[in-house]
Amino acid sequence: MVLWPGVFHFTYVTNTGAAFSLFSNGGVYWLRWLSLIVSLGLMSWALFGPRFNKWEQLGYGLILGGALGNGIDRFILGYVVDFIHFRPIDFPVFNVADVSINIGIVCLLIATFFSGRPKRRPQ
Repeated sequence: MVLWPGVFHFTYVTNTGAAFSLFSNGGVYWLRWLSLIVSLGLMSWALFGPRFNKWEQLGYGLILGGALGNGIDRFILGYVVDFIHFRPIDFPVFNVADVSINIGIVCLLIATFFSGRPKRRPQ
């Protein structure tokens, strides 16, 4: 479906691999388990880990949401449905969960480089 001709389209693609269709040549059942492990790890970290600042909370929450979204697709369908196609730079087709994971990573980078926490002194 063309939303903005030559720029932004919805294109239905099934992705059996990882990001950018890496490992898509079969035998990637381990990706569903990786999504589950990452999701469980992030939930455990949120419950039992240290207190996070707002950027960290947002980052981990977005990564968790993306991992759960892609993980659900992998467990139910056996693949991830990608549909967002940004054509000016011929970028691979992606989905909302992928966007969430990437924005979450940016939030964690912001928290890392711009947080007001004092730095530890080398010992």
